[in-house]
Amino acid sequence: MNHQAYNLTMPAVQLFITCLTDSFFPQTGEAVVDILHRLGMDVEFARDQTCCGQPQFNAGLRRDARAIAEHTIKVFERPPRSLKTSEVLPDIITPSGSCAHHFRHNYLELFEGDAVWYPRAKALAGRVFEFTEYLVDKLHVTDLGAKWDGLLTYHPSCHTLRGINVDRQPRTLLQHVHGAILVDLPNAEECCGFGGVMSVEHPELSAEWLKRKISNLQSTNAPTLVVTDAGCLMHIAGGLHRLGKTQRVLHIAEILRQRQ
Repeated sequence: MNHQAYNLTMPAVQLFITCLTDSFFPQTGEAVVDILHRLGMDVEFARDQTCCGQPQFNAGLRRDARAIAEHTIKVFERPPRSLKTSEVLPDIITPSGSCAHHFRHNYLELFEGDAVWYPRAKALAGRVFEFTEYLVDKLHVTDLGAKWDGLLTYHPSCHTLRGINVDRQPRTLLQHVHGAILVDLPNAEECCGFGGVMSVEHPELSAEWLKRKISNLQSTNAPTLVVTDAGCLMHIAGGLHRLGKTQRVLHIAEILRQRQ
């Protein structure tokens, strides 16, 4: 559906911005909000949201991960200001397949068998959408009127691709970017090497995967690599910078925001 034909009388959504985006890539969050506003969405942002707790979960710190999860559930159970008391809680949009995966799967594991918290975690999980997934599958928007001149290539982040099975959606959106030529990234499904705490616990392995990812990027001749997760963005962009490479890495929201 073309963005110009979209019904602008839309309900509110809540934004979970992620800690990496908030700390290092605020322009990604701004792009997400700008795009949702263009589509007529009322975007609510809870200022007391924190990390989703995935690093703690992956490191085996389940007590800490549970405390963070309980806080997050409480934050997003609170109705937004624009919501009428008779309405259901809105969808939660996040520009991170990794965080979406954590909400949908790991929260349920954390609270398994808990008669109080498991239903609350499950209710939260049912409201969470990764950004491109929400645009394509929920809003049925594939053409945002975005414009980009030149080559683009796409890296499917591990949790986005394998964790929540989102791949068609970002590719469809990129294929509808006017003026862009989308080229395949060799061995695209290989991890970039970030892997959250894996990059800290196994730095040599992480560095080798990053080296392979950058080599594959170089072979495409695309000056811009598109990702859906801030972890991959930070890791690959850092590697390119250290090697003195000219390619840049952008979150897909920044591409979809562009207009001439």
